[in-house]
Amino acid sequence: MKIVVLGAGLMGKEVARDLNASEKVEKIYLADLDTNAAQQFVDSLSTNKIEVVSLNAKNEAELRSVMSKGDVTVNALFYEFNESVAKIAIEVGVHSVDLGGHIGDVTDRILTLHEKAKEKNITIIPDLGVAPGMVNILAGYGASKLDSVESIKLYVGGIPTNPEPPLNYTRVFSLEGVMDHYTEPAKIIQGGELKEVASLSGIEPIYFDQFGVLEAFYTSGGTSTLYKTFPNVKTLEYKTVRYKGHAEKFQLLVDLGFLDKENKVEVDGNEVKVRDVVREALKKKLNLGDKQDAVLLRVIVAGEKSGEQVTFEYDMNVKRDETSSMTAMARATACTIAAVAVMIGSGVITERGVFPPELIVPGSEYIEKLAKRGVIIKETSHRSTIVKW
Repeated sequence: MKIVVLGAGLMGKEVARDLNASEKVEKIYLADLDTNAAQQFVDSLSTNKIEVVSLNAKNEAELRSVMSKGDVTVNALFYEFNESVAKIAIEVGVHSVDLGGHIGDVTDRILTLHEKAKEKNITIIPDLGVAPGMVNILAGYGASKLDSVESIKLYVGGIPTNPEPPLNYTRVFSLEGVMDHYTEPAKIIQGGELKEVASLSGIEPIYFDQFGVLEAFYTSGGTSTLYKTFPNVKTLEYKTVRYKGHAEKFQLLVDLGFLDKENKVEVDGNEVKVRDVVREALKKKLNLGDKQDAVLLRVIVAGEKSGEQVTFEYDMNVKRDETSSMTAMARATACTIAAVAVMIGSGVITERGVFPPELIVPGSEYIEKLAKRGVIIKETSHRSTIVKW
């Protein structure tokens, strides 16, 4: 199969690296505006399988031309491009997957393209990062083992292994995306009712081996499509994991209006967006560099199976390989979207249309494929008899 990777940023490069190791992929087109940087990366791999092509993603004609080169398109661009890429995939007749970005209902709009994609005999799966993405697949897998689902709780965090004050955080993906997730409301289900709650709220302690007690709090986008796929559960929550005290510090920035997209001030006669200044200042302070990061994940799915109360729990703890330039977050993300792209291209996934990950990606095969890439997801289950009075 031939796969087009849109975007040669950190995630796009790691997706290309992952696909390059797959025997089922014969050709990879790595598309970016900065072809020199992309070519330097490809040269470092010493491979003939990857070809760098020029792409201005804002030019739809160029997108059509580049996407038509492959059988599957992996969209590793910023999520503002997700909808246009999905529409062009349908137009040119190629399968497509993206890294997600549920802010502003982008994924919801892509899902409305289901019938058009089905007519063109293609498969489109949005939201294939870690959260959303990996958590959706695992939630769907756990739910598939139950007769009825009562509760889904999701916890994910990308954190430094050696935290440095005052924020004890390093950026492992777009800081603009982090700010969106911290400021937009989070959709959850509590007591069987769909609600919106403020991000950075709902702080609770959570324990992970090797890291001890951390904190988890609501952030937007994490429940993704799950609240529509499982509308009848009593509980559906997504929380981001950080070191203790992180949420309170960022809440102060929110309260001061520093992360408000509309907050503008005048400096020396020039109008400046406060959020832009804060973002650029934090980029320097929170640069990961060659420091080690980790991705922590826990998905807990509870419900009923054959008269018993059953809980399936999925845990992952991935750290950056100190001998590699690849971050733990890039590794977990790239593994997910690359594995699913190959599943579509090789015929493991055959349904056509637009689907959220939890409804179409086979969980057992997904866990197996990630294990081969060194990303281990551990499944445990707990059972107890339901007592009826």
